[in-house]
Amino acid sequence: MPEVNLTESRLTRTSAGTAVTGSRTSITSTSTRRERRIVRAVVRVAEAWRVTTDAAVTATRWAGRTVRPAGAVVTLAATGGLLLGVVFGWVEWMVAGSAALLLLLMSVPFLFGARAYAVDLTLARERVVAGHGVTGEIVVRNESSRVALPGRLDIPVGQGLVEFGVPLLRPGQSVTEALEIPPLPRGIVRVGPVTTVRSDPVGLLRREHDFDDAHELFVHPRTVALPSTSAGLVRDLEGNATRRLVDADMSFHAIREYAPGDSQRQVHWKSTAKTGRLMVRQYEESRRSRMAVVLGAASQEYLDADEYELAVAAAASLGLRAVRDARDIDIVTGSEIPRVVKGRLRAIRHVPTVTPRQMLDGFSALERYDNTMPVSDVCRLASESNERLSIAFVVVGSRVPVAHLRQAALAFPADTAVAAVVCDERAHPRMQSIAGLTVLTIGTLDDLSGLLVRGATS
Repeated sequence: MPEVNLTESRLTRTSAGTAVTGSRTSITSTSTRRERRIVRAVVRVAEAWRVTTDAAVTATRWAGRTVRPAGAVVTLAATGGLLLGVVFGWVEWMVAGSAALLLLLMSVPFLFGARAYAVDLTLARERVVAGHGVTGEIVVRNESSRVALPGRLDIPVGQGLVEFGVPLLRPGQSVTEALEIPPLPRGIVRVGPVTTVRSDPVGLLRREHDFDDAHELFVHPRTVALPSTSAGLVRDLEGNATRRLVDADMSFHAIREYAPGDSQRQVHWKSTAKTGRLMVRQYEESRRSRMAVVLGAASQEYLDADEYELAVAAAASLGLRAVRDARDIDIVTGSEIPRVVKGRLRAIRHVPTVTPRQMLDGFSALERYDNTMPVSDVCRLASESNERLSIAFVVVGSRVPVAHLRQAALAFPADTAVAAVVCDERAHPRMQSIAGLTVLTIGTLDDLSGLLVRGATS
């Protein structure tokens, strides 16, 4: 019997311990579930806040794009009138607020159908000369299954805007309009993208939709026909001897005594037999002519924008003549330099000269800069990048003094012929030589051709 009682006592203690442990486990599980509920609630609140914030931002952006100033006034009138009428019982304010709200609701249907159009914009040409316009065509088609209300198309052309009125279009119906772009200045003009505009008659609301169809119109500088670079100032130096002596070339110069390192193929055996000493041939280096056109890009070097355009046209005419004559040419101009590093950074810009079209496209993108190198520094960099120049043209404005032109000419090697083209619309055309530097002063682009022809016959 004692043994039985001992066993029962042990069982009783074990049961008690199990009960305590189960109680602790139950408390822990309740606490974990409570923490999970709190975490879920926080996550839901954060998600709801994020959705509400995104919706508010989207609504604000939509309102900023859609509601015009007149629409904002009517919206304030509707809100204020209804609020004051309800709070204070003012019938007049309630009527005014209701009328403003009704006006807003009547404006909403005019916004529908902004994306119902399919717009096709084409240009007759994508490259024109400065001072000339271009024609095009725009086709608008209703691709929806409903009737499209009358609307308007806006076509950005550079800094300007061309507007077209679109009539009511049935499903599948299209309308074609001719596009006339007026004469444009030199540059790269972006035409498009076309924008459909939906607005109510009062002008309270406005909805726009941009299409992806856009074109880049290259407006080339005006050029003039110049005499071939085989005559006059730009002589054909291909195959002509230079002052530099080399050991092997086409133009024979003299016979000298053999020096260590000379090639045995250049030994002149007849002279060696006569003198008893080993003699070798010596030649004058012949080279292919290479031309450089340097265009000043500093705003301080030009009187106004028209003078800079004359300089660009002169440089383009020189480059076009050289490219058509299959000359090796390098066209260089200044590049914009940030103000914080001005004086410590040197940079130039090369105009592509592979084909006439690429060259003129490059001239379309040139601009004047307030922060750039003077033309003398541009000439120095151009000379460093081309060691074997035959002739260099430096095209500048009227504000560049003669002393700076001479400094620019000294940047080139001594055997490089340098000619400066000074663009001054107030001056008469003339050609003069100043300390070995040929200076051509032109007032119009046609003067350049005349002066070069004069140089060919003088």
